[in-house]
Amino acid sequence: MSDSDSTRLAAHAESANNLAAAALGPERRTAALERLGTEVFDVLVVGGGVTGCGVALDAASRGLSVALVERRDFAAGTSSRSSKLIHGGLRYLEGLDFALVREALHERRLLVEKIAPHLVHRTPFLFPLKRRVWDRVFMGSGLLLYDLLAGLHPAMPRHRHLSRGACLRAVPALRATAFTGGIRYYDAQVDDARFSLVLARTAASLGAVCASAVGVVAFLHEGESVAGARVTDLESGAEFDLHARTVINATGVWTTELERLAGVASPMVVRPSKGVHVVVPKASIRSDYALILPTEKSVLFVLPWGEQWIIGTTDTDWGFDLDHPAASHSDIQYLLDHVNSVFEEPLAFDDIIAVYVGLRPLLGGTAEETARMSRNHAVRRSAPGLVSVAGGKYTTYRLMARDAVDVAARDLPFAVDASRTADVPLLGAIGLSGAEFRLSRRPGAAALSPDQLRHLLARYGTLAAQVLDLVAAEPELATSLAGAEKYVSAEVVYAATHEGALHVDDVLTRRTHIAFEVPDRGLLAADSVARLMARVLAWDEATVDQEIAHYRARLEAELAAQAMLDDAGANSARAEVRDPRLGASTIATG
Repeated sequence: MSDSDSTRLAAHAESANNLAAAALGPERRTAALERLGTEVFDVLVVGGGVTGCGVALDAASRGLSVALVERRDFAAGTSSRSSKLIHGGLRYLEGLDFALVREALHERRLLVEKIAPHLVHRTPFLFPLKRRVWDRVFMGSGLLLYDLLAGLHPAMPRHRHLSRGACLRAVPALRATAFTGGIRYYDAQVDDARFSLVLARTAASLGAVCASAVGVVAFLHEGESVAGARVTDLESGAEFDLHARTVINATGVWTTELERLAGVASPMVVRPSKGVHVVVPKASIRSDYALILPTEKSVLFVLPWGEQWIIGTTDTDWGFDLDHPAASHSDIQYLLDHVNSVFEEPLAFDDIIAVYVGLRPLLGGTAEETARMSRNHAVRRSAPGLVSVAGGKYTTYRLMARDAVDVAARDLPFAVDASRTADVPLLGAIGLSGAEFRLSRRPGAAALSPDQLRHLLARYGTLAAQVLDLVAAEPELATSLAGAEKYVSAEVVYAATHEGALHVDDVLTRRTHIAFEVPDRGLLAADSVARLMARVLAWDEATVDQEIAHYRARLEAELAAQAMLDDAGANSARAEVRDPRLGASTIATG
């Protein structure tokens, strides 16, 4: 793709008409459902996580007509519950998986420099060393290779060896006797839920029809070929047929179930691996760097996140509810034990302000430990007209999407362009230079502080201008949310009018991260959020009360699960409260 083509495509995506198409509000959703039930699409994508949204963008940017359906909310599963890292996978060098590391480092550079510089940011890491000579030689060699695989013009600074004294000055939280020195290197962090959402909105700006709360209940066939799906609008209960020339299954840990639903005789085996993260206040850990700590199975990360630290993750087999994975007391204790082995002042359960859990979709089912299973992805034509993509890691979502569309294109009755997404910036990425100055001069900016403007820019990129337009129209939307003061009311309204939020949980957990950023996990903010959403979604008082009650019950179920000693008990406690789109439903696909 030429530079001129890339520029034209990016400009097209952020034109006024296309930004309007990218607004996933209630009126847009109604129109989308109408189109889903009446048009024939080139590609139907099932699954609204990072891979599915990436597939939709890849296909739309090639000029294909695209429908994307997600049974719950965009990024409701694994894609909002990751370690929030964009990285090459330093630990995969130990397994000599050079190809995976090289391609991940290439993708890291694209994301930081071109595709999403507003959402993906460089972060310094410290790797503490325990053995003075061997660890420094072994890990130093690994990080040298890591830098070399990043290429001649890397997106990150090169690694640097540090003495124990230098490490303690940068990370006073470390216990001096727990290490002999360290190596500083760089990787990147991402707002995972927002990234997936912006992928979907960018796809919509290029013509894709994207709808959440739409679940697949059966597949349509023409002869032996899959030709679309029977779907349900889980908000209204209405069912209709969605016709497509080819279907891409991008449902992550639900891949096997969806293939069974399609009648695939030997479905792809995807093994869910549970990853638990705990969140503690910034003051709990004194450090200028993120930390990477080796464990007996894998590695543990201690990651800065605003006014918090995220500590994770576990890597264990999960054989229970895929919709609502749960952390047990044992999972949390495991994380605390490992970080406390290197900290001068140990963390306790009382320090934890939140816990979240995700499931990795690992390929295969015979490895003794999920941590040792491949993070490569697989794409296969599971049946005529049906392509499944699974495995992989967040950083390589774009390659997974490209490969899936390439395979699906073989079932289309016409030639399809090559992938263009390496040259397509996401919405909000264009014009970041000078964006803070321009925002400060925009109507509505006077009602916010400089810190609040920077907060909006960091979350939305240049799309922050749309949030400010809401403030300009209604100055009261500049009011901070109770219990989550860094967020303003306009962000909640924007979530409902532009970002497809349909429930309070969507806003508190994924459009913002209030659910794990404040000590009460968003209980105080829930009332304000529900009432702001009610204005957009036409909720009555009973619905407002129901939304608040559901969010409170969800938090109580999670806390109950975290008191259980094993997965079975945690699953039983968490399963008491399901996503509002699912209720008591047993649908497990889409």
